[in-house]
Amino acid sequence: MKTAVIIARFQSPYLHEGHKQLISTVMKDHAKLIILLGVSPIMGTRKNPYDYYTREKMIKKDYPDAIILPISDHPSDKAWSDQIDTLLKSVFPTESFCLYGSRDSFIPYYSGRFETVELPEHGDYNATELRKKYADKVFDSNDFRAGILYAYYNQYTKVYPTVDIALFRNDKTEILLGKKANSSKWRFIGGFADPEDESYEVAAKRELMEECGEMEVGPMTYETSAKINDWRYRSEADKIITLLFSTDHISGEPAANDDIIDLKWFVVADLPQMLADGNITDEHVHLFQTIITKYLKN
Repeated sequence: MKTAVIIARFQSPYLHEGHKQLISTVMKDHAKLIILLGVSPIMGTRKNPYDYYTREKMIKKDYPDAIILPISDHPSDKAWSDQIDTLLKSVFPTESFCLYGSRDSFIPYYSGRFETVELPEHGDYNATELRKKYADKVFDSNDFRAGILYAYYNQYTKVYPTVDIALFRNDKTEILLGKKANSSKWRFIGGFADPEDESYEVAAKRELMEECGEMEVGPMTYETSAKINDWRYRSEADKIITLLFSTDHISGEPAANDDIIDLKWFVVADLPQMLADGNITDEHVHLFQTIITKYLKN
Protein backbone atom coordinates (compact mmCIF):
# COMPACT_ATOMS: atom_id res chain seq x y z
CA MET A 1 0.00 0.00 0.00
CA LYS A 2 1.22 3.48 -0.84
CA THR A 3 2.15 5.97 1.85
CA ALA A 4 -0.09 9.05 1.86
CA VAL A 5 1.54 12.47 1.58
CA ILE A 6 -0.31 15.72 2.23
CA ILE A 7 1.47 18.85 1.03
CA ALA A 8 0.11 22.02 2.64
CA ARG A 9 0.98 25.02 4.79
CA PHE A 10 -1.53 24.89 7.65
CA GLN A 11 -0.88 28.59 8.27
CA SER A 12 -3.71 29.05 10.76
CA PRO A 13 -3.94 29.45 14.56
CA TYR A 14 -5.54 26.00 14.83
CA LEU A 15 -6.51 23.07 12.64
CA HIS A 16 -9.94 24.00 11.30
CA GLU A 17 -12.53 21.46 10.19
CA GLY A 18 -11.35 21.65 6.59
CA HIS A 19 -7.86 20.58 7.67
CA LYS A 20 -9.23 17.78 9.82
CA GLN A 21 -11.53 16.50 7.08
CA LEU A 22 -8.61 16.41 4.66
CA ILE A 23 -6.41 14.46 7.06
CA SER A 24 -9.20 12.10 8.15
CA THR A 25 -10.19 11.35 4.55
CA VAL A 26 -6.62 10.46 3.64
CA MET A 27 -6.04 8.36 6.77
CA LYS A 28 -9.07 6.15 5.99
CA ASP A 29 -7.25 4.64 3.02
CA HIS A 30 -3.65 4.68 4.25
CA ALA A 31 -1.84 3.23 7.22
CA LYS A 32 0.97 5.79 7.03
CA LEU A 33 0.72 9.55 6.66
CA ILE A 34 3.43 12.07 5.87
CA ILE A 35 2.66 15.80 5.95
CA LEU A 36 5.06 18.04 4.08
CA LEU A 37 4.83 21.57 5.47
CA GLY A 38 5.72 24.36 3.05
CA VAL A 39 8.40 26.63 4.50
CA SER A 40 8.72 30.21 3.26
CA PRO A 41 12.20 31.75 2.80
CA ILE A 42 10.86 34.88 4.56
CA MET A 43 10.46 34.82 8.33
CA GLY A 44 7.36 36.07 10.11
CA THR A 45 5.06 37.57 7.46
CA ARG A 46 1.29 38.12 7.46
CA LYS A 47 0.87 35.34 4.92
CA ASN A 48 3.28 32.98 6.68
CA PRO A 49 3.22 33.96 10.38
CA TYR A 50 3.89 30.49 11.81
CA ASP A 51 7.25 28.80 11.50
CA TYR A 52 7.70 25.10 10.82
CA TYR A 53 8.12 24.10 14.49
CA THR A 54 4.93 25.84 15.61
CA ARG A 55 2.85 24.16 12.90
CA GLU A 56 4.50 20.79 13.53
CA LYS A 57 3.48 20.90 17.21
CA MET A 58 -0.05 21.98 16.29
CA ILE A 59 -0.51 18.99 13.96
CA LYS A 60 1.22 16.51 16.24
CA LYS A 61 -1.15 17.38 19.08
CA ASP A 62 -4.12 15.96 17.15
CA TYR A 63 -2.27 13.49 14.91
CA PRO A 64 0.71 12.17 16.88
CA ASP A 65 1.39 9.32 14.44
CA ALA A 66 1.75 11.59 11.42
CA ILE A 67 5.28 12.16 10.13
CA ILE A 68 5.87 15.89 9.63
CA LEU A 69 8.67 17.11 7.35
CA PRO A 70 9.58 20.59 6.02
CA ILE A 71 9.70 21.38 2.31
CA SER A 72 11.23 24.71 1.32
CA ASP A 73 9.66 27.02 -1.22
CA HIS A 74 11.56 27.39 -4.49
CA PRO A 75 11.23 29.89 -7.35
CA SER A 76 11.24 27.01 -9.86
CA ASP A 77 8.26 24.62 -9.83
CA LYS A 78 10.43 21.96 -11.49
CA ALA A 79 13.17 22.27 -8.87
CA TRP A 80 10.54 22.29 -6.10
CA SER A 81 8.96 19.12 -7.50
CA ASP A 82 12.36 17.41 -7.70
CA GLN A 83 13.02 18.49 -4.11
CA ILE A 84 9.84 16.75 -2.96
CA ASP A 85 10.68 13.54 -4.80
CA THR A 86 14.25 13.52 -3.47
CA LEU A 87 13.13 14.16 0.11
CA LEU A 88 10.58 11.36 0.13
CA LYS A 89 12.83 8.78 -1.49
CA SER A 90 15.85 9.68 0.63
CA VAL A 91 13.93 9.36 3.91
CA PHE A 92 11.77 6.39 2.83
CA PRO A 93 13.69 4.68 0.00
CA THR A 94 11.59 1.51 -0.10
CA GLU A 95 8.14 3.09 -0.15
CA SER A 96 5.85 4.41 -2.86
CA PHE A 97 3.71 7.49 -2.39
CA CYS A 98 0.43 9.13 -3.24
CA LEU A 99 0.31 12.92 -2.88
CA TYR A 100 -2.94 14.55 -1.73
CA GLY A 101 -4.20 18.08 -2.00
CA SER A 102 -7.46 20.00 -2.25
CA ARG A 103 -8.60 22.77 -4.59
CA ASP A 104 -6.03 25.56 -4.99
CA SER A 105 -3.35 23.22 -3.61
CA PHE A 106 0.12 22.30 -4.81
CA ILE A 107 -1.08 19.97 -7.57
CA PRO A 108 -0.94 22.40 -10.55
CA TYR A 109 2.70 23.19 -9.69
CA TYR A 110 3.92 19.64 -9.10
CA SER A 111 5.62 17.85 -11.99
CA GLY A 112 7.30 15.01 -10.10
CA ARG A 113 6.98 11.29 -10.53
CA PHE A 114 4.41 10.42 -7.88
CA GLU A 115 0.66 10.10 -8.22
CA THR A 116 -1.44 13.08 -7.11
CA VAL A 117 -5.06 13.08 -5.92
CA GLU A 118 -7.25 16.16 -5.58
CA LEU A 119 -9.80 15.87 -2.80
CA PRO A 120 -13.00 17.93 -2.58
CA GLU A 121 -13.05 20.70 -0.01
CA HIS A 122 -15.24 20.27 3.07
CA GLY A 123 -16.92 23.54 3.95
CA ASP A 124 -15.87 27.09 3.27
CA TYR A 125 -12.75 27.27 5.44
CA ASN A 126 -10.15 29.91 4.74
CA ALA A 127 -6.84 30.17 6.59
CA THR A 128 -6.37 33.77 5.42
CA GLU A 129 -9.65 34.83 7.01
CA LEU A 130 -8.78 32.95 10.19
CA ARG A 131 -5.48 34.81 10.44
CA LYS A 132 -7.27 38.12 9.99
CA LYS A 133 -9.84 37.14 12.63
CA TYR A 134 -7.16 36.51 15.24
CA ALA A 135 -4.69 39.20 14.16
CA ASP A 136 -5.96 41.85 16.61
CA LYS A 137 -7.08 39.61 19.48
CA VAL A 138 -5.24 39.94 22.78
CA PHE A 139 -5.35 37.05 25.26
CA ASP A 140 -4.41 37.21 28.94
CA SER A 141 -2.15 34.19 29.18
CA ASN A 142 1.53 33.44 29.66
CA ASP A 143 1.50 31.39 26.46
CA PHE A 144 0.17 34.33 24.46
CA ARG A 145 2.84 36.68 25.83
CA ALA A 146 5.55 34.05 25.28
CA GLY A 147 4.33 33.64 21.71
CA ILE A 148 4.85 37.34 21.06
CA LEU A 149 8.46 37.04 22.26
CA TYR A 150 9.00 33.95 20.14
CA ALA A 151 7.69 35.73 17.04
CA TYR A 152 9.88 38.80 17.46
CA TYR A 153 13.03 36.92 18.38
CA ASN A 154 12.64 34.68 15.33
CA GLN A 155 12.68 37.50 12.80
CA TYR A 156 15.60 38.84 10.84
CA THR A 157 16.80 42.21 12.08
CA LYS A 158 15.52 44.82 9.64
CA VAL A 159 16.67 47.96 7.92
CA TYR A 160 13.87 50.45 7.35
CA PRO A 161 14.44 52.53 4.19
CA THR A 162 13.64 56.22 4.33
CA VAL A 163 14.06 59.07 1.84
CA ASP A 164 15.16 62.66 2.43
CA ILE A 165 14.94 65.50 -0.05
CA ALA A 166 17.10 68.56 -0.60
CA LEU A 167 14.75 70.93 -2.44
CA PHE A 168 16.64 73.79 -4.14
CA ARG A 169 15.59 77.03 -5.80
CA ASN A 170 17.34 80.03 -7.41
CA ASP A 171 20.03 78.01 -9.18
CA LYS A 172 20.68 75.88 -6.08
CA THR A 173 21.58 78.85 -3.90
CA GLU A 174 18.62 78.29 -1.56
CA ILE A 175 17.31 75.14 0.11
CA LEU A 176 14.03 74.29 1.85
CA LEU A 177 14.25 72.86 5.38
CA GLY A 178 11.61 71.81 7.88
CA LYS A 179 11.00 71.38 11.60
CA LYS A 180 9.09 68.73 13.48
CA ALA A 181 7.10 69.25 16.67
CA ASN A 182 9.54 67.25 18.80
CA SER A 183 12.66 69.23 17.82
CA SER A 184 13.70 72.86 17.46
CA LYS A 185 16.34 71.98 14.86
CA TRP A 186 16.06 72.11 11.07
CA ARG A 187 16.09 69.01 8.91
CA PHE A 188 15.53 67.75 5.39
CA ILE A 189 12.01 66.86 4.35
CA GLY A 190 11.48 63.10 4.21
CA GLY A 191 9.98 59.93 5.61
CA PHE A 192 9.62 56.19 5.22
CA ALA A 193 9.39 54.50 1.84
CA ASP A 194 6.11 52.62 1.39
CA PRO A 195 5.60 49.14 -0.12
CA GLU A 196 3.34 50.80 -2.70
CA ASP A 197 6.15 53.08 -3.98
CA GLU A 198 7.54 51.94 -7.33
CA SER A 199 10.98 53.37 -6.59
CA TYR A 200 12.82 55.49 -4.04
CA GLU A 201 12.51 58.43 -6.42
CA VAL A 202 8.73 58.01 -6.34
CA ALA A 203 8.86 57.72 -2.55
CA ALA A 204 10.87 60.94 -2.34
CA LYS A 205 8.40 62.89 -4.45
CA ARG A 206 5.45 61.47 -2.48
CA GLU A 207 7.01 62.45 0.86
CA LEU A 208 7.85 65.93 -0.44
CA MET A 209 4.24 66.50 -1.52
CA GLU A 210 2.80 65.04 1.69
CA GLU A 211 4.90 67.29 3.91
CA CYS A 212 5.11 70.44 1.79
CA GLY A 213 1.94 70.42 -0.32
CA GLU A 214 1.51 70.16 -4.07
CA MET A 215 4.37 71.70 -6.04
CA GLU A 216 6.03 71.22 -9.37
CA VAL A 217 9.59 69.98 -9.00
CA GLY A 218 12.27 68.58 -11.25
CA PRO A 219 13.57 64.99 -11.39
CA MET A 220 14.89 63.40 -8.23
CA THR A 221 18.69 63.04 -8.23
CA TYR A 222 20.34 60.55 -5.88
CA GLU A 223 23.00 62.15 -3.67
CA THR A 224 24.04 59.70 -0.95
CA SER A 225 22.81 57.22 1.65
CA ALA A 226 23.54 56.89 5.36
CA LYS A 227 22.52 55.04 8.49
CA ILE A 228 20.40 57.40 10.57
CA ASN A 229 20.81 57.57 14.34
CA ASP A 230 17.06 57.99 14.85
CA TRP A 231 16.16 58.28 18.55
CA ARG A 232 13.35 55.74 18.15
CA TYR A 233 15.79 53.00 17.08
CA ARG A 234 18.91 53.76 19.13
CA SER A 235 18.30 50.89 21.55
CA GLU A 236 16.85 48.55 18.91
CA ALA A 237 18.52 45.98 16.68
CA ASP A 238 16.54 47.31 13.71
CA LYS A 239 17.92 50.48 12.09
CA ILE A 240 17.09 53.14 9.51
CA ILE A 241 19.10 53.81 6.35
CA THR A 242 18.06 56.83 4.33
CA LEU A 243 18.59 57.78 0.72
CA LEU A 244 19.10 61.48 0.08
CA PHE A 245 17.77 62.98 -3.15
CA SER A 246 17.92 66.50 -4.51
CA THR A 247 15.53 68.26 -6.84
CA ASP A 248 14.71 71.76 -8.09
CA HIS A 249 11.64 73.78 -7.15
CA ILE A 250 9.74 74.91 -10.25
CA SER A 251 6.45 76.30 -8.97
CA GLY A 252 4.00 76.18 -6.07
CA GLU A 253 4.21 77.59 -2.56
CA PRO A 254 5.45 75.12 0.08
CA ALA A 255 3.14 74.72 3.10
CA ALA A 256 3.90 72.66 6.21
CA ASN A 257 1.81 69.48 6.36
CA ASP A 258 1.76 66.07 8.00
CA ASP A 259 4.36 66.00 10.82
CA ILE A 260 6.21 69.10 9.59
CA ILE A 261 5.21 72.18 11.61
CA ASP A 262 7.43 74.79 9.96
CA LEU A 263 9.14 75.31 6.59
CA LYS A 264 11.71 77.91 5.59
CA TRP A 265 14.04 78.66 2.70
CA PHE A 266 17.71 79.03 3.70
CA VAL A 267 20.74 80.25 1.78
CA VAL A 268 23.00 77.29 1.04
CA ALA A 269 26.03 79.42 1.96
CA ASP A 270 24.64 79.70 5.51
CA LEU A 271 24.52 75.94 6.09
CA PRO A 272 28.10 75.58 7.47
CA GLN A 273 27.37 78.14 10.19
CA MET A 274 24.04 76.47 10.97
CA LEU A 275 25.93 73.20 11.49
CA ALA A 276 28.51 74.93 13.68
CA ASP A 277 25.75 76.55 15.77
CA GLY A 278 23.96 73.21 16.28
CA ASN A 279 20.83 74.29 14.41
CA ILE A 280 20.72 71.15 12.24
CA THR A 281 19.20 67.96 13.61
CA ASP A 282 21.99 65.59 14.65
CA GLU A 283 20.88 62.62 12.56
CA HIS A 284 21.09 64.69 9.34
CA VAL A 285 24.54 66.21 9.89
CA HIS A 286 26.27 63.79 7.50
CA LEU A 287 23.65 64.46 4.82
CA PHE A 288 24.12 68.22 5.14
CA GLN A 289 27.88 67.84 4.85
CA THR A 290 27.38 66.02 1.56
CA ILE A 291 25.16 68.83 0.23
CA ILE A 292 27.59 71.52 1.40
CA THR A 293 30.57 69.83 -0.22
CA LYS A 294 28.79 69.44 -3.55
CA TYR A 295 26.67 72.57 -3.85
CA LEU A 296 28.30 75.35 -1.82
CA LYS A 297 29.77 77.68 -4.41
CA ASN A 298 33.06 79.38 -3.61
